[in-house]
Order: sequence, then C-alpha cells, then structure tokens
Amino acid sequence: MEFSRQAAIELLKEYNKEPFHIKHALIVESVMRYFARKLGYGDEEEFWGIVGLLHDLDFEQFPEQHCIKQQEIMRERRIDERIIRATASHGYGITVDIKPEHTMEKVLYAVDELTGLIGAVALIRPSKSVSDLELKSVKKKYKSANFAAGCSREVIERGAEMLGWGLDDLIQKTIYAMREAEQKLNNEVFT
Repeated sequence: MEFSRQAAIELLKEYNKEPFHIKHALIVESVMRYFARKLGYGDEEEFWGIVGLLHDLDFEQFPEQHCIKQQEIMRERRIDERIIRATASHGYGITVDIKPEHTMEKVLYAVDELTGLIGAVALIRPSKSVSDLELKSVKKKYKSANFAAGCSREVIERGAEMLGWGLDDLIQKTIYAMREAEQKLNNEVFT
C-alpha cells in the first residue's frame, strides 16, 4: 500500500503533540532524504523520508514500548511492512531485536541519536544554528558524557560501525544533512 508523506505527518501528529518530538521527526525525515540522495538511493527518497518521520511514532505516548507499540499501530493501518521494519530497527539492542540490515536502516540507527546531539550543540552556539557548526565543536561536546546525556554515544558509534564509516565522517555528513534540514524547516510552516 502506498503511504504518502501527508498521511505520515497526520499519523505522527495523532500520536505526538509535543513540538519537540514533531520537530525531531521532521529533522530526521530531512536527514534521511539527504542520505538517500547522497548514497545513491534518490529514487527511494520519499520512502526514506517517511521512515524518518515515523521512526519515533510511539515514543511520546508509549516510551516504555518504544519501537514495539508503533509496529502494532502501523499494522492496524495496513502500512507497508518495510516501513514498519525500518522504523522498528532503530531500537535494535534497546527494545527490539530487529537488526538494521538495509543501508537505510543503518543510517536511521546512526543518525537518530546523533541529530539530537548535534542539535544540542547548535543550541548553545550564539547563532543557535548548524549553519556555522564545525566538526570540532561537536567532537568536543561529544566527549563530555554529561552533555546531551540522553543521546547514546554507544548507539551512534555502533551505527557508524554498521555503515563502515568513521565517527568523524558520520558526524560531518550528518552536520551537512542537518544544515539542509534546518534551511528546509525554516522555509516551511507546519501547523
């Protein structure tokens, strides 16, 4: 069954009311689209984006069942099993045993936590933006376990390893992706 971006946004907003969670979903959507294009999956950009939008569908209402409850919600709506599997796989080793296998699943696994950490670094900068954020600034804060403590460094590193990328490479690419995401979000209004 074909599932549109608009349908994904409506479903996201049905289960998420906090602006922070909605913004995170939109950022991850844009980052996923960026990587789809950069990694040669441009024809699947919409699919990658929808996976990014829905990856935390259940987190706000069912944090204890994260990546579990959303499978049930999506199956009730007859959403494509590939979307269900991909979104659930980012909880691998945490709440589910669905291992990221496709490049898209590995990217989601790697960037979900990292976008949060990079976003937190950007917020403490005078510009409050990723537009002028450099790798060294992120790395400095990355090493501080108390900074953005909710963003698992272990998951980020495991994601880089799954992709066969160095940590610096993953961080730099994600900064570039978030710059594009920031511009897009600044140009769009979501109600």
